[in-house]
Amino acid sequence: MTPHEIVRILQERFGGKITLALPDDRHPRVHVDAGDWRSVAEFVFREPALQLDWLQCLSGVDYVADNKMACVYDLWSFENRHALAIKVFTPRDTPSIPSVADLWPAADWHEREAFDMFGIDFPGHPDLRRILCADDWEGFPLRKDYQFPREYHGIPASVELDWQHKPDYPG
Repeated sequence: MTPHEIVRILQERFGGKITLALPDDRHPRVHVDAGDWRSVAEFVFREPALQLDWLQCLSGVDYVADNKMACVYDLWSFENRHALAIKVFTPRDTPSIPSVADLWPAADWHEREAFDMFGIDFPGHPDLRRILCADDWEGFPLRKDYQFPREYHGIPASVELDWQHKPDYPG
């Protein structure tokens, strides 16, 4: 099935909940808001014509200028041999996207990484906690406005950080 056919099925089923459709893009995808994600996820997973049964990747994105965050879910169907990405948007000040770890087991670790690096909450996740940073780490390192600490528990940061803290650093 082509991305156009997949998008048509999604638009027929969900109408305006598909906020943007880009089937001709180099990364064919649809956009949805976090509040609509769970129903879309269950549909693309269970609908026999789509059967997007493999989560290839989940990537967090920080749109600081738009005060939004997103997760991009790259999905593949082993049965039907097609793919589509779904980009799920959430407000940046309270980022929250329903967990899909029960549908795609790979989401377990991917959601933990997005939580750790971006601060996105995943309600319904079975064990949402940091996966890369220490439990007492402050902040979320992949947010665009993150300032790397000068030291952690007395361990100095790299001197290579000095260029980031200069006033002429393109921010």
